[in-house]
Amino acid sequence: MNEWEWQLLEDKHPLDHLEIAGIEVRAGDRVRLRPRKGGDVLDIALAGQTATIEALEQDYEGKSHVCVVLDEDPGRDMGMLRQPGHRFFFDPAEIEPLPGTDIQVRTDKPRILVAGIGNIFLGDDAFGVEVVRRLQSTGLPTSVQVKDFGIRGFDLAYALQDGYETVILVDAFPHGEPPGTVYVVEPDLDAAASGSNGAMVDAHSMNPVRVLQMASSMGTNLPQVLLVGCEPENLGGDEGHMGLSPTVEPAVDRAAIKVQSLVNQIIEGVWPGSQ
Repeated sequence: MNEWEWQLLEDKHPLDHLEIAGIEVRAGDRVRLRPRKGGDVLDIALAGQTATIEALEQDYEGKSHVCVVLDEDPGRDMGMLRQPGHRFFFDPAEIEPLPGTDIQVRTDKPRILVAGIGNIFLGDDAFGVEVVRRLQSTGLPTSVQVKDFGIRGFDLAYALQDGYETVILVDAFPHGEPPGTVYVVEPDLDAAASGSNGAMVDAHSMNPVRVLQMASSMGTNLPQVLLVGCEPENLGGDEGHMGLSPTVEPAVDRAAIKVQSLVNQIIEGVWPGSQ
């Protein structure tokens, strides 16, 4: 394992994927850590733990490095507040892809990003985060990346440039329905693109439309986008409030099932549209 400081000074460039033990892995894939024997105390502590790949990079010597965030890292949901020490770099030989990653599946099926959006400190605004957490244990096809973006608007805007064919955003989104209602909306991407001039994204907030506008202003050809939304009841107010309201909490399972249905339709070549 390499210390995180290695990345601060050394020239590097991102990689789209790596092949490890004959399996193609990408950002968002889950792995098990197998540090080389004879490492330091931190290596011993991390051995056998599961993690999610956050980035794949290559240094100026052509050596590949895998950046991961531990599944049990308490700072992983803090978005922009996460400290660099919570990101660890490993040699590909120290990474074991978890079962389910398959090179042929990636080649044959459309790449889909399921992006959870929300602030865990603002009541029902955490809805999207809770839904993607539920989805991460459901065994979706390996062509589907499920990721919690929290309030990291810039990260999502850049992810929209990563070649996904479809992005499914999951968020608490007022739509004039009774609280707890789950719906699917197809955003007007032409309108988002036309409103991109001067669009800004607050690094500590997340508005799906503004993120689409920012991505468009960066020259991104936006992928197909769907929004799985839930009508919130309590967004926490200025003082903040952790935990979903009793009305919205049952909607997490319904939304997770809805996302699975959308993914299956998209893989089968059927565009679901607004529902």
